[in-house]
Amino acid sequence: MHYLLKHHNDAWALTLVHLRLSLLPVLIGLAIAMPLGVAVQRAPIARRLTMATASVVFTVPSLALFVALPVIIGTRILDEANVVVALTAYTAALLVRAVLEALDAVPIHVRDAATAMGYSPIKRILKVELPLSIPVLIAGLRVVLVTNIAMVSVGSVIGVGGLGTWFTAGYQTNKSDQIVAGMIALFVLAIVIDVLIALAGRLVTPWERAARRRRPVVSPIVGGAR
Repeated sequence: MHYLLKHHNDAWALTLVHLRLSLLPVLIGLAIAMPLGVAVQRAPIARRLTMATASVVFTVPSLALFVALPVIIGTRILDEANVVVALTAYTAALLVRAVLEALDAVPIHVRDAATAMGYSPIKRILKVELPLSIPVLIAGLRVVLVTNIAMVSVGSVIGVGGLGTWFTAGYQTNKSDQIVAGMIALFVLAIVIDVLIALAGRLVTPWERAARRRRPVVSPIVGGAR
């Protein structure tokens, strides 16, 4: 903790780099996963192929992908693009599953009601299904963000910046306090981002809060005695 307080300026600079490398793949991955999930949800064969591909992508070791990408896409070994592209692949693989689960969570009778009201398939998806799927999607997004924050640290092994550089530097110089400081900073960052995403999810789903307030509270005593 003393090392973290003493080097707070460095910690802030590394945190900004870490956030950029963590959040950018999420934005790109979400832009890929959302339309892909919507497109394959009602197509069984395409859905199975998409899920199988996503599973294969996520089983590739991250460090191996970081090292192999410069050969594949022609970047330098220390280029941040390697981490961004690799994490985008992992993020899209996770988020497409989350999108499908979120869309599947929308009650069938709600879809039928929207169709009966004259909504076209596109309009129904945009105005009914996607808004109602937000709570489930937010839950998946929180998992993906925390996973990305952890995986960016692996990039420090190939020399890409972020809080993970404190791990490698501390290991090379035998400074355990630097390693601990990196762990604390990483933990705090993950907690803060997770809380912010959870709060954002509550803000964009006011109907969920209203439903919770209207939900009756059942006394544990009722029905407990025989």
